Amino acid sequence: MFNFPETYELIVGLGACGLSMARFLTSRGHCVAATDIDGTKTSEAAALKKLGIPVMIGSHDQRMFDKASVIIPSPGIPLTMPFIKSAREKGVPVKGELDIFAQYNTTPVIAITATNGKTTTTELTAAMLEASGISCFVGGNIGTPLVEYLMQDSPKDVVVAEISSFQLDLAQTFRPHTAMLLNIAEDHLDRYIDFNAYADSKWSIFKNMTAGDTAVINGRIHNFSTRTKTICADILAFSSTTPVTRGASIHKLGIDIQTKDINDTLAADTLARLPGIHNRENAAAAALAALSCGGTLEGIRQALNEFTLSDHRIAFVREIDGIRFYNDSKATNVAAVLCALESVKSGVILILGGKEKGLDFAPLVPEVKARAKAVIGMGEAAGHIMETFDGICPAYACPDMICAVNKAVSVADKGDVVLLSPACASFDLYANYKERGRDFTRIVNAIVPGQEVCHG
Repeated sequence: MFNFPETYELIVGLGACGLSMARFLTSRGHCVAATDIDGTKTSEAAALKKLGIPVMIGSHDQRMFDKASVIIPSPGIPLTMPFIKSAREKGVPVKGELDIFAQYNTTPVIAITATNGKTTTTELTAAMLEASGISCFVGGNIGTPLVEYLMQDSPKDVVVAEISSFQLDLAQTFRPHTAMLLNIAEDHLDRYIDFNAYADSKWSIFKNMTAGDTAVINGRIHNFSTRTKTICADILAFSSTTPVTRGASIHKLGIDIQTKDINDTLAADTLARLPGIHNRENAAAAALAALSCGGTLEGIRQALNEFTLSDHRIAFVREIDGIRFYNDSKATNVAAVLCALESVKSGVILILGGKEKGLDFAPLVPEVKARAKAVIGMGEAAGHIMETFDGICPAYACPDMICAVNKAVSVADKGDVVLLSPACASFDLYANYKERGRDFTRIVNAIVPGQEVCHG
C-alpha cells in the first residue's frame, strides 16, 4: 500500500527524464513521489527510495494522481493516459520538464526542434560554439535531461537543447534565446489528432520569444510566410530552393550566409562530411544559431571540417562481395527515409518496418520505384509495407532482423546497397532505435560470405 505524503509533486515515468527530475526537485527541497507502470524498474525505484522518495511501480493508483499538487509526466507519457486525464479533470495541474528547467535556468538556451535532423544539428551547433571558444551543455531529447545541467557545479556559456514535440506540448513559459525549426514531416500520428496538431506543437517553440531573440527557420516549411507573422523574434531563414536575403542560401557551391553583420560563404569542400541536401540544411541552421550566440566563422568552419555524423544515421557498416551495408536506424519516419534514399543512387535493398504509428508509406513509392531493387518489411508494420509496395518492386515480409538481413543478402548483387532505414519506431522488437541499429550492425558483421546468419 502506498503511503501518501500530505503534499507532493508526482513524477510519472522512471526513465532518464523522470529520475533526473525526481533528483533535481528533491535537491531543491520539494516533496516528490514517483510512479511507473513498468514493474521491472526495481533498480530505479530503489535509487529514489534511498533519497526518501515514495515510489510505486508495476501499477498505478488513481488516488496517487488525484492527491498530487502537480503531475510531472516524462515526455514519453501521453497526456491522454487515463490516470492523468482523470486527475486533470479534477483540477490537478500538469507541468512539463521545459517549464521546470526554465524556472531555474539562467544560461542562454539554443533550442532545436524538427521531425528529422535534430540530433545532428544539436551536436553540430555545440561543436561550432566550442570551436569558437564558447562552452556548452548539450542535453534535452538528445539524451541528457536538461535538469542535469541545473545540478552541475560548473556553469556553461550556452545550453544547446534538442527539443521534441512531446516536450513542447506542456511548455507554457519556456523561452529559448535562439530557437530552430528545421523541418516538419508526418510523424507521431499515433499521438496527435492530425498532422496540423503535430505542426502546431513544433511551431510553439517560438511562442514566448521576444524581439531580442533569434528564430532560425527552414523557409521550405509549408505555411512559412503565414506562420512566421506571429513570431516576435528576429527571423533568420535558410533554404535549399530559393535565395534568402537574411539567413542562409544553400546551393551546389556551398552556403551563403547573410546577416546584419556577416556576408560570407561556407564552401562546398567544408561540407564534405555532411552528405545530402538535408545535412546542408542542418549545417546552415547550426551556423546561423552559433553566430547568434557569439560563434565565429572560423569556429564554424573548423567544426564542419572535423564533424562526424552520429551512429545509426546512414552509417556505413561493412562491404561484403561488393555489397555495401548502411545503418540508418534513426530514420523513424517517412521523411527521414526519403533523405536516406536521396543519398544513394540505385540498387537499394531497403529494410523498412517496426512499430506501427499511423504513418503513410505512399510518399516513398516514387523513390522506391526509381532506386530500390527490393523492399523488406519487418516487424509489426510488415503487412502495411507489403500492401504499399505490392507491384512496385519485389517485396518480402520478415518477422525479425536476422530474417531481414538474410533476405537482403539473398537478393543483393555486387554494387547494390542494403539500407536499414525503417520509417518506424523500434518498440515492437527493440527498446530504442540504437538497440535496433546495433543489432543490424552485429548481424551484418557476423555474415560469412555464402552462408546465412544463424539465429542465436
